[in-house]
Order: sequence, then structure tokens, then C-alpha cells
Amino acid sequence: MSAPSTAQVGTRVVHRRYVPYSHAHYAGNLVDGAYSLGLFGDVATEMCILTDGDEGLFASYSDVQFKQPVRAGDVLEIVCEITRVGTRSRTMDFTVHVVARGAASEADPGAAAMLDEPILATSATGVVVVPPPSSPSG
Repeated sequence: MSAPSTAQVGTRVVHRRYVPYSHAHYAGNLVDGAYSLGLFGDVATEMCILTDGDEGLFASYSDVQFKQPVRAGDVLEIVCEITRVGTRSRTMDFTVHVVARGAASEADPGAAAMLDEPILATSATGVVVVPPPSSPSG
């Protein structure tokens, strides 16, 4: 029997991830937008495990916005926050911020720097569903 849900509006999960150069898809070491959506799936999975003891399933995305580019060599901070709790559904807001960026040059190919102000790269709202709560057996 699974434990009761602890899902509450305002619950947050945060991940940080380095974007490897093997993920560059376009000129200028740009990474495709699907990369951010995959990261949203990762934080949503952790959120569902944390609050409902189950990985959950994504039902939909809405209001996906690609605001700034994500590049190979970036360090990203991915945030998921619950904004609505239903019986089996959880609405979550997601953001990807670039917190560090590669600054390679011919003289210093491994150069990188933390950013003074994180850059909002991607945002979205999504809905996940979790299994119904287990009923007590008698």
C-alpha cells in the first residue's frame, strides 16, 4: 500500500545539469529545445516520487516558451514547482535557467564562467498524473 500523497502547492524540486558538447545540434553549439523538455520530465519524475511515491506520467504541456538559447558547455538549473493539486493530477511550472556558460577560446579551450545573473532559457507549464490512492484493505 502506497503512502498518502504529500503533494502541496509550492513544493519545489531543483536539478543542475552540465550540457555536454555531444548534445550540440546546431551551429554555435546550440542545443535543440527538446533538451529542456527532457529535463522537465526528469524534475517532474522526482517530484512525483517525492510527493506520491510513484514516477507519474506526463499528460500535457502548455505555454512552452523558448526564450534564450541553451548551448553545449552551459550549466543549467531546472526548477519544478507544483501550482495545483488534483485528486490524481499535478500542475507544475517549469523553468530552465543558464547559470554558467562556456567561454572557450583558442588560448583557453576549457574556459567557463558563472553568470552574474542567470538567464531564463525555457519555461513551461505541465500536467502529470499519478495512480489513484490505495484504498485501505480490511
